[in-house]
Amino acid sequence: MNADVFLDKADAVATAAAVKSGKITATVAVNSALERIAVADRAFNCFTNVMAESAIADAEQVDRAIANHENPGPLAGVPFAVKNLFDIGGITTLAGSKINADNPKATRDAAAVARLRQAGAVLVGTLNMDEYAYGFVTENSHYGATRNPHDTARIAGGSSGGSAAAVAAGLVPITLGSDTNGSIRVPAALCGVFGFKPTYGRLSRAGTCLFSSSLDCVGPFGRSVRDMALLYDIMQGPDADDSISTRRPPELCSPQLNQGIEGLRIAVAGGYFATGAEPEALDAVEIVAQALTNISNCGIEAEKATTNPPKIGGLGTVSIPESDRARAAAFIITACEGASLHLDNLRSRPQDFDPATRDRFLAGTLIPATWYLQAQRFRQWYRDRMREIFQQTDIILAPATPIAAPLIGVEKMVIAGQEILVRPNLGLFTQPLSFIGLPVLCVPVQRPGALPLGVQIIGVPYSEAVILRVAAVLEAQGVVSAKSIDH
Repeated sequence: MNADVFLDKADAVATAAAVKSGKITATVAVNSALERIAVADRAFNCFTNVMAESAIADAEQVDRAIANHENPGPLAGVPFAVKNLFDIGGITTLAGSKINADNPKATRDAAAVARLRQAGAVLVGTLNMDEYAYGFVTENSHYGATRNPHDTARIAGGSSGGSAAAVAAGLVPITLGSDTNGSIRVPAALCGVFGFKPTYGRLSRAGTCLFSSSLDCVGPFGRSVRDMALLYDIMQGPDADDSISTRRPPELCSPQLNQGIEGLRIAVAGGYFATGAEPEALDAVEIVAQALTNISNCGIEAEKATTNPPKIGGLGTVSIPESDRARAAAFIITACEGASLHLDNLRSRPQDFDPATRDRFLAGTLIPATWYLQAQRFRQWYRDRMREIFQQTDIILAPATPIAAPLIGVEKMVIAGQEILVRPNLGLFTQPLSFIGLPVLCVPVQRPGALPLGVQIIGVPYSEAVILRVAAVLEAQGVVSAKSIDH
């Protein structure tokens, strides 16, 4: 086996299987990743820290376990990297900032990182992001812009831009990121990889640098649906160190991936989610919808779903009311909660912030408390409306971004004939969903000769297994796929 060629394209499941079977060693897998990072990341700027020495030591430990006939774990020898807001024992947690570089080193790994390492995965480094996760572009004034592997003149998205780009560039098969208003789904869509935001509270955030506590989630990026299922399964489970962690026991998704979607009610989000986007973004949804329509007994009748059809790709549509207000309320909550965490540094070290981040935090400090309270009250109303919609459908499809990746440094984009700002508007279609903590998988729709786009597969809280089943069918049909670039 040519290990480098295999590892350049293999997903985590295939890599772990090769290590456990003896086709390759964990040391070979990790060294191959480190060599790709050393050579290729100069073009992409995904990594802020490469942990070569500890990674090789961890890989050797996996190899010893296999040699001793011990169980090396389901992710044996799989190289991975994490957004640099996750704590790693012995390393300072930057969270994309200059200010945090002065902090003490973390004393232990974040819960999500620890669970992957316990499963045999090998941590090779930390990844670039928007400062304090406040952005959608990963154009970091301290550590530079992360570049989209499909066109290095373009953004990778954010705030988990390094996490998405590292997978798309073929540097590592899996990474971790965080999602507040779309920070997993936006870069996953723009870089053409899978990105999974589970139900709010489902995965522990202990040991992460929070941005907006009532919105933040952690989740994985990867090359396949089975990777998303396996990583989610490994990271599930209550955690007393995270105050919002659910006590709900783990519900494994990997064993359910092949159950198909017979009888599922699937609809396309209309109204707000069918406007304000370039035609190519809406076409990506139609491609996915049409593929699902070809599965028997799939979908809902349009007249039951909405009072104003038409169908999209053969599926009925649902109208989610007041999604524009949900997005506005999410902006208010994000700004207020984010600013409250950084008040001391805003007073004492304003010059050490990224100027764009500082200005948004300062704006958050000026929002009246009554606005924040009203936004929270509206949140409950919106959650109730979504609950009603999900009584008539199991899954909803929506675009992930309104456009493919914009150029680095461009402040405005043209959407539906209107010029709007890039930074606040790449999350047009993600914010209304994370606002109420829904689980969403962003799946990559590859278009020959064109930049990637993503489609959101949305479910009710704790329906991750259903979402992944839908994605697995699409992947099996070749409708969605993550393709890393050729080195």
